[in-house]
Amino acid sequence: MRITRRLEFDAGHRIPDHASQCRHLHGHRYVIEITLTGEIIQADGNPANGMVMDFGDIKRIAKTHLVDQWDHAFLAYRKDQPIVDFLATLPDHKTVLLDAVPTAENLVVIAFRILDAQYRDTFGNHLQLERIRLFETPNCWADATRDMLQLS
Repeated sequence: MRITRRLEFDAGHRIPDHASQCRHLHGHRYVIEITLTGEIIQADGNPANGMVMDFGDIKRIAKTHLVDQWDHAFLAYRKDQPIVDFLATLPDHKTVLLDAVPTAENLVVIAFRILDAQYRDTFGNHLQLERIRLFETPNCWADATRDMLQLS
């Protein structure tokens, strides 16, 4: 079975080497879709009976380990020195420094790697993170999947 939970967050970024508008500071209303696979839990009397995983648990885990850190933050490439230096001058600014340019493609891979370790099979139903889809705009998104990242 495949299930998906969708969450939204706002964040700023810039693509320093971009040839057009994205080289400027700007923000997006990101949408992240978290797709898990596993067998349906068959455990009478258990609150997860009939589910792969409770959608509320999927949300809680994603918020704790990713969304709350990125929401209303500026996602900056660690080597984008002018922006990193500027953001450091702002008291208590919420900045997330990344080891890659914050394109949709890089962000979705980072998100997958962060969340993969968090969704664990606790019911013997072979639960695993299968895909993360990150919408940068309603018309533009990137996908990271377990097989493309060559994770077991």
